[in-house]
Amino acid sequence: MKTISTCKAPQAIGPYSQAIALEGLIFTSGQIALKPNGEFLEGDVMAQTHQVLENLVAVLEEAGSSFEKVLKTTIFLVNMDDFSKVNEVYGKYFSMHKPARSTVAVASLPKGALVEIEAIATR
Repeated sequence: MKTISTCKAPQAIGPYSQAIALEGLIFTSGQIALKPNGEFLEGDVMAQTHQVLENLVAVLEEAGSSFEKVLKTTIFLVNMDDFSKVNEVYGKYFSMHKPARSTVAVASLPKGALVEIEAIATR
């Protein structure tokens, strides 16, 4: 088991890692719209989704993976009315390769985030 850490994505804001690699798989922690410097990105759900996905790109690259190797994502949304807006941004990152995905409505997220996404990928 290997802990994945990169300064190109925000550092964990609690007792967890950005990702863990084990036997060819990468399990990312959920990413919210924190910039790599730790500053929260205020903005609408589309801007936040873009930042979240950029964070995941950086973590996966550090782990030797990419979006083309993502097996599954889980999206956590504070407001399910934002589903189509998140899909619009998400679809730009996963245009050809479409991993399995779940979307879950939640009451709230850390820092007042509107969206959080986690991923499982191969190396």
